[in-house]
Amino acid sequence: MAQRPKSANLKAGLEDERLTVASVARRLGIAPATLRTWDRRYGLGPSSHIEGEHRKYDGKDLARLTLMRKLIVQGYSPCDAAEVALKIKAKGAETSYKTNEGFESADCSELIESLLKAARVYDRSYIENSLRDQVNKRGIIATWNELIVPVLIAVGNEWAELGTGIEIEHLLTEIITRLMQSSNQTPDLPINSRPVLLACIGEEMHTLALYTLGAALAERNIQSQFLGARTPISAVGAVVKKSAPPAVFLWAQLAKNGKCEVVGDIPKIRPAPRIILGGPGWRKSSRKSVVRVDCLDSAIMEITRAVGA
Repeated sequence: MAQRPKSANLKAGLEDERLTVASVARRLGIAPATLRTWDRRYGLGPSSHIEGEHRKYDGKDLARLTLMRKLIVQGYSPCDAAEVALKIKAKGAETSYKTNEGFESADCSELIESLLKAARVYDRSYIENSLRDQVNKRGIIATWNELIVPVLIAVGNEWAELGTGIEIEHLLTEIITRLMQSSNQTPDLPINSRPVLLACIGEEMHTLALYTLGAALAERNIQSQFLGARTPISAVGAVVKKSAPPAVFLWAQLAKNGKCEVVGDIPKIRPAPRIILGGPGWRKSSRKSVVRVDCLDSAIMEITRAVGA
């Protein structure tokens, strides 16, 4: 009898592997309670669970959960992210472990749980010191992806599930915003002579991702100018004319603010800035001069290219 190729045996092993709740939580960098909430609220649980046995996730389950987390990092609401993630199952799509490796996070589950406990008792000092230490150790983006986003997801799930915890979310938002502002110091020797322009377009009030991006750019010696929330396109245009930024990053979390036609109102200058759109609120743009990014890592990459680094 012909032997089965080693590659086929390896593939079968990956497909047959079943992961516990704790193991999946570690891979994704979220709290185990978050996984249970996603199962209960959105149906993102194990696809082959047997009554009376421990819940075990297979490769396709992990692929859906990985996509769910990735979309939430991009700014999608958990409900919208779950709707997209569940389509993997509906279409029978195959997503390999290799594809998911880039989205796996460090094992931060214990620290995530500690931050959540501190937030629930309003231990501001512990939260601030812990996040600052992690920024110093991991950097801005890793801390955002591996710690801050999972904590915010858990708090958001609690709000959706129980209708409680809005004060916790406000506390965390205040602390994180201040941390990112303090980290966004103008570099002594920036690699760009003209600051990159960052703005929340239209009536957009969600600024946390933009503060984080600014801090991450400063970490890379890239100087930026932050116009903040609810920036009219006319104000963006005025700054473009006066400062000729190498890149313009516009954030829209809500669909009502992500109107791609406003990009045409940005004055044409030479050299032309790279226009980068971030956040789930943007519709697809047919403009060749516009770059649409789906995460802060991609935004940093595009901005770095624009400044010639």
